[in-house]
Amino acid sequence: MTRRRILLLGGSFDPVHNGHVALGAYFTRLLHPDELRILPAGNPWQKQGLHASPAERVEMLQRAFVRQPAEIVIDQREILRERPTYTIDTLRELRAELGPQASLAFVLGADQLRQLDTWKEWRQLFDYAHLCAASRPGFAIDAGNLPADVAGEISRRAATPEQIRNTPHGLAYLASNLAMDISASAIRAALQRGERPQSLIPDGVLDYIEQHQLYKI
Repeated sequence: MTRRRILLLGGSFDPVHNGHVALGAYFTRLLHPDELRILPAGNPWQKQGLHASPAERVEMLQRAFVRQPAEIVIDQREILRERPTYTIDTLRELRAELGPQASLAFVLGADQLRQLDTWKEWRQLFDYAHLCAASRPGFAIDAGNLPADVAGEISRRAATPEQIRNTPHGLAYLASNLAMDISASAIRAALQRGERPQSLIPDGVLDYIEQHQLYKI
């Protein structure tokens, strides 16, 4: 049986930046997915409003993820929901659609992993997908820097990339060698100051931001 492999990358992407692209590329190289599915958040309950519109964020994602070895899908289901966005709801929907045998690997940033125990039904996420995360400067993800419950869950589910590729869900993988220290809030602040942070954002995305005068206020 050939098992379909789907890599899931969620986030606000407000704006998408080189850190997001590097995270997707890293786990694409590691897990060899058939598809990299990008999930822009609609109404993320932990954030106080987004700066770019859903359509603008989707357009920026399309420009950012143009050169990847896996098929790219921009999945807008969270944007289209008329209620707060919870990852557990998205993973349940995707598992129902993709079937019980597909390998689903959900990628988190280090900052997200460090607050995973605040997410709705966070332990149940493993019932639908594997969880993968990568550290970044200032956001270590070893056991001493994670909530105890999260560290324990990650430890007992720790797996190799091969195990993740060849099972549907329930495992965890932490990468400690992705040294990208970029934040969307710092980029927005730079743009508001009239700066051009071209080393932090894909060229096509920066062009779009400037053409549409985004993040100026």
